[in-house]
Amino acid sequence: MPKIPFNLVVSVAAWKFHFNSNELIKMKKTLSFFALSFPLVIAQSGAVHAQGYPAKAVTVIVPHGPGGANDAVARPFAQKIGERLHQTFVVENRAGAGGNIGIGVSARGSQDGYNLLLTVGSSYTISPFVYKTVPFDPKKDFEPIGLVATAPYVLIVNPELPVKTVQDLIALAKSKPGQLHMASAGNGTLDHLLGEMFKRAAGVDMLHIPYKGASAANTDMVSGRVSVTFTSWPSVMSFVHAGKLRLLAVASSERSSLLPDVPTIAETVPGVAAMSWYGLFAPAGTPADVVATLRRETSDVLADKSFQANLKAQGAEAANTTPAQFSELIDADLKTWSGIIEQTGARVE
Repeated sequence: MPKIPFNLVVSVAAWKFHFNSNELIKMKKTLSFFALSFPLVIAQSGAVHAQGYPAKAVTVIVPHGPGGANDAVARPFAQKIGERLHQTFVVENRAGAGGNIGIGVSARGSQDGYNLLLTVGSSYTISPFVYKTVPFDPKKDFEPIGLVATAPYVLIVNPELPVKTVQDLIALAKSKPGQLHMASAGNGTLDHLLGEMFKRAAGVDMLHIPYKGASAANTDMVSGRVSVTFTSWPSVMSFVHAGKLRLLAVASSERSSLLPDVPTIAETVPGVAAMSWYGLFAPAGTPADVVATLRRETSDVLADKSFQANLKAQGAEAANTTPAQFSELIDADLKTWSGIIEQTGARVE
């Protein structure tokens, strides 16, 4: 075997060392680049996710039947936000148990932004206190997206009833204790609780007749089977305009911009007031970027003039609140209704 000169061995070794050192430097630079870039990649991944949402149809669960006030708000909203996001938002009515069934279905549904809930506030903040058990926790199971609309609650009577003011109704009820029938959309609904508040505050006795939904109650109000009801303005607006029902007062704390000439109940019976609101929710655990997209698009829908006009024609108004203000409203309502239900004992077994 030929002998290799020592100086050649040294030269090759030096060359290999130089090569390896350069490679190490390159590797360190590469690793440094990735180390610096990794947080940026992670941060941008959410944006990519949001930009790709929605990639398919989105289901918006309405926990009440078609044709009611909740449905009347949800459908134009779903159409408008779908137009903005270039995807179909499908309203799915899942009625039953005062809204509990539909809210429960959404709470147990997917947490990917393709399962949303648009519900009236009373089902969300009253049901947990009037029912022995409910299939959802209003504080833990959902992420509030935004307040979509508000609508006044109103005091309505059958036109055959000889009353034209709140004071007239109180006088008649006192002259016929227990004889006037007061309809509601069901035990423990806002209709029912407002009626109980009114009875206690005015010192009158009216017989509560619970129905399975506002539509059934309104049908019997028009026919004259029952004489008095507290209900949302969207659900009876057409009957009032047609002269089939008589509007006595609004139940808001101040006069409504939708009905500026109609007095409030509180002007005659202080303390009797409530508002109907409709809010959009996503199940807890929905990705933050999807929630942010939905909040942004909801805000833009509410600022849309055509959407505002559509809601007004339905007897409601587009809301204008931040997500934080919406959460505060939910907390306030949970506190208020828990106290009132404790006082009235209006529970459903």
